[in-house]
Amino acid sequence: MTERFDCHYCKESLFGKKYILKEDSPYCVKCYENLYSNTCEECKKPIGADCKDLSYKDRHWHETCFHCFQCKNSLVDKPFAAKEEHLLCTDCYSNEYSSKCNECKKTIMPGTRKMEYKGNSWHETCFICYRCQQPIGTKSFIPKDHQNFCVPCYEKQFAMQCVQCKKAITTGGVTYREQPWHKECFVCTGCKKQLSGQRFTSRDEFAYCLSCFCNLYAKKCAGCTNPISGLGGTKYISFEERQWHNDCFNCKKCSLSLVGRGFLTERYDILCPECGKDI
Repeated sequence: MTERFDCHYCKESLFGKKYILKEDSPYCVKCYENLYSNTCEECKKPIGADCKDLSYKDRHWHETCFHCFQCKNSLVDKPFAAKEEHLLCTDCYSNEYSSKCNECKKTIMPGTRKMEYKGNSWHETCFICYRCQQPIGTKSFIPKDHQNFCVPCYEKQFAMQCVQCKKAITTGGVTYREQPWHKECFVCTGCKKQLSGQRFTSRDEFAYCLSCFCNLYAKKCAGCTNPISGLGGTKYISFEERQWHNDCFNCKKCSLSLVGRGFLTERYDILCPECGKDI
């Protein structure tokens, strides 16, 4: 007796007929297509067993239905892009969605390297310094008047030169006597500490911190011997080529402040009238 060879689903004999194996079980073509065939995304018809099934992200197409949504050209064996569930050839995708180069106005093709700055895009080869015409790439650059400059070209063309070191000032800087300085170059003539943001004064056009200026040039108080800067509204008393801080101008004996009062002198000392009455 001949062994039976039937469709696993409808049980009809498969002798002499075309069949398809699925998990080691035979199916007639009709049952296989009804049970397992994918539906084409384009024509909505089943993709039969004798048709090529093209798939992308769990979606399926007949080979003849797998084409660009825009121009309808076949995408079989060609690169493509997806946008809002539609498949597009690279030309249509680029024309519709890709950035345009701010320099040459041509499309920046998907997959190619592009440079972006403040909402504008460039081909890598089009993003160049306005002055030297060399590609900027990933190097630092400075924009000016809608043009981009590499740092060396910007410094040569626009940056102020520090009066001390003669190099370009690219950020910040200090102006003193209408001349530009780097912050790190604007230092005290005496101790070389930076003066930017600090109180300072000058003598013979040279800048000094208050400490150096007082030590070098300020008069010394006859009372405490410390310098009298005279800066920032500091008050002092001057008498016969001697000077005192206001707080130091006191009677030598009783320490009474003599500011605004009469006083007497005894050699290098100053005395209030009461202490000096026996002189």
